[in-house]
Amino acid sequence: MRAAILHGKDDLRVEEVPNPPLQPGEVRVSIRAALTCGTDLKVYRRGYHARMGVPPFPFGHEWSGVVAEVAPDIEAWAPGDRVVGANSAPCGHCAPCKRRQESLCDNLLFLHGAYAQSIVVPAEIVRKNLLRVPDTMGWPDAALTEPLACVVHGIDDVGIEPGDRVLVLGAGPIGLMAVALARHAGARVSVIGRGQGRLAMARRLGALDAFENTAPADIVAPPGTEGAFDVVFEAMGRTFAWEAALRFVRKGGRINWFGGCPSGTSVAVDTVRMHYDALTLKATFHHTPRTIRRALSLIAERVVTADAFVDGRCTLSNLPALFRDMASGNRAVKTLVDVGA
Repeated sequence: MRAAILHGKDDLRVEEVPNPPLQPGEVRVSIRAALTCGTDLKVYRRGYHARMGVPPFPFGHEWSGVVAEVAPDIEAWAPGDRVVGANSAPCGHCAPCKRRQESLCDNLLFLHGAYAQSIVVPAEIVRKNLLRVPDTMGWPDAALTEPLACVVHGIDDVGIEPGDRVLVLGAGPIGLMAVALARHAGARVSVIGRGQGRLAMARRLGALDAFENTAPADIVAPPGTEGAFDVVFEAMGRTFAWEAALRFVRKGGRINWFGGCPSGTSVAVDTVRMHYDALTLKATFHHTPRTIRRALSLIAERVVTADAFVDGRCTLSNLPALFRDMASGNRAVKTLVDVGA
């Protein structure tokens, strides 16, 4: 079959690879929708990811599809089943799992290879994070499950309540999902980000205000916004955005530093403000089996749909060129990859 393989920094190739035989507990899925992701772009730029493996390795992790083959010991799944799978599964036995912090599992098993004609789902993910896709749900909608589950986790962590004033920093896919979920939770939402198209989408998703940020390495506060928000959800993954979040949150407010910054970076924190204003600072990583299921439910309820996020299409053959374009500043939110072409 044809699959995209990351060989190193800025080196993505579409190659013919063998279809591995199934091991006990595994399921083979024919990909119907694969979506690009900001995490994949970061891995492409850096050439590796400590938790994902050493190049060369299969690339992509947001997908949905149809079961094509099951191992002989599988009874819960059959060829033809519509499914979506998470890109990981926790072990359930380590200390973090026993504390119900499955995203921090010491033995978290990752799955990659969405940019391919098919993918083999490991037994642990089959048991814990392979879900049925309703017949009424589109393939691109279902493929949003994994990133949305991460945002569900982040929104839960920061405790958004009806009537809260929420500021989202960043108007990429994660920031836009945070807008949709915060609005669904009954919050009054504002967003600061780049790109008029993305800001317009934020408004359509329920943002009351959407401000363009033009500063290259800072966030310029619009009038009346400093110290004005109950919750600040940082979704840029930039150190200046982490620091700026402290300027926007009110006394006693909550911050979620959701966006992961590059390894080795640090931020300056005003300890006087933290202490005397009694701020709550959170950071959220990844998802859990519970948030995977909640995300699929929210998609079924059409709180989040592909129409609001997928604004480009690409063939598998052209995927290396697309990632070069993304690395140079492509402003697409998410691109649907046609793995059959």
